Amino acid sequence: MPHRTPVCSGPTARPTHSDARQRWTADLSASVTVFLIALPLSLGIALAAGAPLQSGLVAAAVGGLVCGWLGGAPLQITGPAAGLTVISAELIQSYGWRTTCAITVLAGLAQIGLGSLRIARSALAVSPAVVHGMLAGIGATIALAQLHVMLGGDPDSSPLTNALELPGRITSLQPAALSVSALTVVVLLAWPRLKEHGGALGAVTGRVPAALAAIGLATLAALLSDMRLPRVDLPSWRSHALPQLPEGPVLGLGTAVLTLTLVASVQALLSAVAADKLAATRGPGHRVPRSDLDRELRAHGVANAVSGGLGGLPVTGVAVRSSANIAAGATSRRSALLQGVWVLLAAGLLVGVLELIPLAALGALVMVVGVRMINPGHIRTVVRHGEVLVFGATAVAVVLLGVLEGVGLGIAVAVAVALHRLAWARITVERTLSNGPTSLRPEAYRVVVRGQLTFLAVPRLSRALAQVPEGAEAVVELEGTFMDHAAYEALEDWRSAHAATGGDAEVRGRAGQEIGEPSEAHTCTPWTPWRNHQCTRPPADGTDGTHGSPASGGCRGDDGAAGDGPRGHAAPPTGPDSPEAIRATGPAAKAGTAGMAGTAHTAGTTGTAGTSGAIAVDGEAVGAGTFEPAGARHRAHAHSPTRSHSRRGQLLGGVRNFQRTTAPLVRDELARLAREGQRPSQLFLACADSRLVTSMITSSGPGDLFTVRNVGNLVPPPGEESGDQSVAAAIEYAVDVLRVESVTVCGHSGCGAMQALRSGPPAGRDADATSLGRWLRHGRPSLERLRASGQAAPRLADRETADELEGLCLTNVLQQLEHLAAHSCVDRRLREGSLELHGMYFHVGEAQTYVLDTTLADVRGSEPVFTAVRADPVTT
Repeated sequence: MPHRTPVCSGPTARPTHSDARQRWTADLSASVTVFLIALPLSLGIALAAGAPLQSGLVAAAVGGLVCGWLGGAPLQITGPAAGLTVISAELIQSYGWRTTCAITVLAGLAQIGLGSLRIARSALAVSPAVVHGMLAGIGATIALAQLHVMLGGDPDSSPLTNALELPGRITSLQPAALSVSALTVVVLLAWPRLKEHGGALGAVTGRVPAALAAIGLATLAALLSDMRLPRVDLPSWRSHALPQLPEGPVLGLGTAVLTLTLVASVQALLSAVAADKLAATRGPGHRVPRSDLDRELRAHGVANAVSGGLGGLPVTGVAVRSSANIAAGATSRRSALLQGVWVLLAAGLLVGVLELIPLAALGALVMVVGVRMINPGHIRTVVRHGEVLVFGATAVAVVLLGVLEGVGLGIAVAVAVALHRLAWARITVERTLSNGPTSLRPEAYRVVVRGQLTFLAVPRLSRALAQVPEGAEAVVELEGTFMDHAAYEALEDWRSAHAATGGDAEVRGRAGQEIGEPSEAHTCTPWTPWRNHQCTRPPADGTDGTHGSPASGGCRGDDGAAGDGPRGHAAPPTGPDSPEAIRATGPAAKAGTAGMAGTAHTAGTTGTAGTSGAIAVDGEAVGAGTFEPAGARHRAHAHSPTRSHSRRGQLLGGVRNFQRTTAPLVRDELARLAREGQRPSQLFLACADSRLVTSMITSSGPGDLFTVRNVGNLVPPPGEESGDQSVAAAIEYAVDVLRVESVTVCGHSGCGAMQALRSGPPAGRDADATSLGRWLRHGRPSLERLRASGQAAPRLADRETADELEGLCLTNVLQQLEHLAAHSCVDRRLREGSLELHGMYFHVGEAQTYVLDTTLADVRGSEPVFTAVRADPVTT
């Protein structure tokens, strides 16, 4: 069996001892940062839950050690979280602390079972609006309770009671507690701004987490002013409470275990996914494995079982601490493990220091955390997606009824909203007026259906259609994406009955095409190549379908072609990447002839595919010489009349498909461009390769790109055009007349022009004897640059260059950028600062685009690097 090279997502070089030392240093620094955040928050969360303060330290240490060792999310930090505070407080209020610890153990065992069943990703099916509403409700509950602590009082277990008693608490507040709380809140809010705008002082203080700075300054102020305030009380560990067997009704205990299991699991998994997204933004040099959610869920189960068994709070993934861990440069799970070690040492060695902290300061810290859980960004997201009702119902129910009840109600509302959207349809009837020879008659009616058409909407649809008079012309426009069989039959029955009375009825979809019975043969999707395109095939008899042939209407199944490939379509005559396909093979070469399937606007590349004297370059005929197909069957039929008709029919089939599906969508925009003229912002210079679809890889539309394509994406230097001024003219027109703001030179993998340049002309043949050979002279500086020892070779950021051909393709982009900058119009705009130059490389086999991450001025002075362009994370 041949050896297969493993696929790597990063550089293949083995890490050195220096790299390992740097990673250890980064993890150590990140662990200290997270520890300084976790220490005060763990105490504050225990205070807010009404649990012994040691339980927060136990949970933080166990979460770091156990999940850091066993977890599947390397950079996630696990510990006591504000999201579980309300649940823990309710359990302590109902069952007592020791029974709550036993419930935590049972919830951990349940998490281990769920992780073993490998259903972790099922938790991500919960609507984000429900999750955000749950967190907002928990945050509001925490904030209401901790306001009483900030004012020097004790909160009630009911959020509604806390809200009602808040005015009375304000009238009887304690000034000392309020001053410490206010100082804590001010420092928490101002500390990040000091880091950003404080200059040298901000750079130094920014290394201290805001939570630690706020608690430290509040404690210092209370000590200096000798305030008499309740402080942290950490009894001896000998008297630390451990769990006992649960006592109470089985149904209530089962509900408590289920609630804690579900909420802790969902929050942990969502936090792990968020940590993956944050880690992916750090670039290829800081890559870590993606989270194994089932393993992470099992690790959280073990951590909860251990934490509950040792008398600690329940634990889950904490997004705030995880993001701080990633921002601090953590590279592996060592940072979480070390953070657990530091918490464990602090619990044993810093008891005297921790007991100096005023409870009012911890209450203010947790109150700010609760308020931040009501995230305005999440609210804007649910508003944009039309899920405010789900968010609001969940948040209010969590505050008034409890977490489990609130989540259940939110899920029910989310299902109801989804069913409403599926069944909803708004149907309007409009009377239209004549607006030209192609428009409807004055008696015409327009029925517009917005939304999905199901059997539930059939009665309203029938009432709307009944408003159309007999004999009138009518158009039914469907703007939804779904129509079931009952609605389709209702429309068809009405259309038949309306036609019987002398009326004219048409049903159109969103793209403007007429709706009829779905075609079973139609499998076309956007960007489907012709060879796989069902609805652009020419008929088997060789006609092009322009005179009423079956090919002119939609899809059909061709049965006249042999072979296993797509029927009715001949294979391309040559391979796209062979060097023989690009070189001229006949001595009697004629300049200025070319034929191609794609587009090539310069260097004399115009003609018809497959004509005599064309040479295939990257799947296109672009040169001069005698056509030399790759196989005997292709050679025998290369110029047959049937083959010529087939090519023309294939092209016209694609044009018909455009007129049917795409033209109605872009007609208004093209009409606007026709009135106002083109105003592209980009000049895009690319190879004529048929596999490089510029509009597809840039997601651009009409009027966006001014495109110049030629063989090898070459830019002749000024004065060396040799009579062909087409590229220079296009550059001058784009830069001086259209005033584009940027110019991009785009190369691609497997470029046939670069392969021919690298291989050289056949033995005994002059390289300048053909038009193609003379054109490729403009690429020779790229080859010389690649082979020059003094030049830094370009490379890709996330992997090694595959071979010399790929290196030449990358080098050619750099060299053509320099040729481009030598043109006077470009040089002038660059000096003005009104024009940018960019390099791009498209790997065809991977469908991956790379961009040059240095400016043109830095190309000579450093190693040019092309960085992969990654998809944006999907936000909900």
